[in-house]
Amino acid sequence: MGRLPSRPAACLGRWLGDVGFLLLGGRRRAALANLAIAFPDLPEAERRRLCRRSFEHLGLMAVELCFALSRPLERVLERVRVEGLGHLRAAMEGHGRVLVLTAHVGNWELLSVAHRLTGFPLTIVVRPLDAPALNALAERLRLKAGVELVAKRGALRAVLSALDRGRMVGVLLDQNASRREGVFVPFFGRPASTSKGLALLATRTRAPVVPIFAHREADGRHLVAIHPALEASGTPERDRAIIDLTMRCNAAIEAAIRRTPEQWLWIHRRWRTRPPAERETPG
Repeated sequence: MGRLPSRPAACLGRWLGDVGFLLLGGRRRAALANLAIAFPDLPEAERRRLCRRSFEHLGLMAVELCFALSRPLERVLERVRVEGLGHLRAAMEGHGRVLVLTAHVGNWELLSVAHRLTGFPLTIVVRPLDAPALNALAERLRLKAGVELVAKRGALRAVLSALDRGRMVGVLLDQNASRREGVFVPFFGRPASTSKGLALLATRTRAPVVPIFAHREADGRHLVAIHPALEASGTPERDRAIIDLTMRCNAAIEAAIRRTPEQWLWIHRRWRTRPPAERETPG
């Protein structure tokens, strides 16, 4: 699959996504429920079209991962451009380490390759993807790209070590968190249980949080957008500082999703955990 020319490969990826849209009814219903929460004013037909395009995006991702695994990394990097590298350089020069905020937007797995364009070493906190085949491809690409992997469970010591060694540490923060692990902060106008781990690390280490997101462009190439750093609040109230920073992280993720809404992982039940006053919902 990775040896196909770009146009047939793109057609194959979209076809794979269309098949998934038709056959994976549970995932399709979850995506449509999420889209109804995020875009309540969008006509139902338009939300369904957006849902289908998000499945096609996942099919394209699978083909792109095969391409990245079957070609030299230099060929992969030819299809990637970086925007806002100055923000990352300023944060690294000022603090000597950075926490990277990212999300399942665009082909997020290509960020592991794109870090070579920044000149800074990367450690990423990972958990297995729900799709075993896609997870296997992703793990192979991460190892090929030379990033350091840290399992999400019990990651604190390894993450602190990576920061002490002057590395970037990447964390995906756009998935549902349990009540024990998360705080409820707005996401597309609705409270969403969001992991407080990144904000805890930032307040403890004073490392800046730099939002970095991937976006597939119209020509099939990839943009890595680096945004200005988010600094932890100076308030002496630690809990308030954690909530404030997590809110700003969610706002950055939401802005990235709105930029390319068809390229987010809508099949994930992002709003599953509800505040105690609400019932658990399927969205």
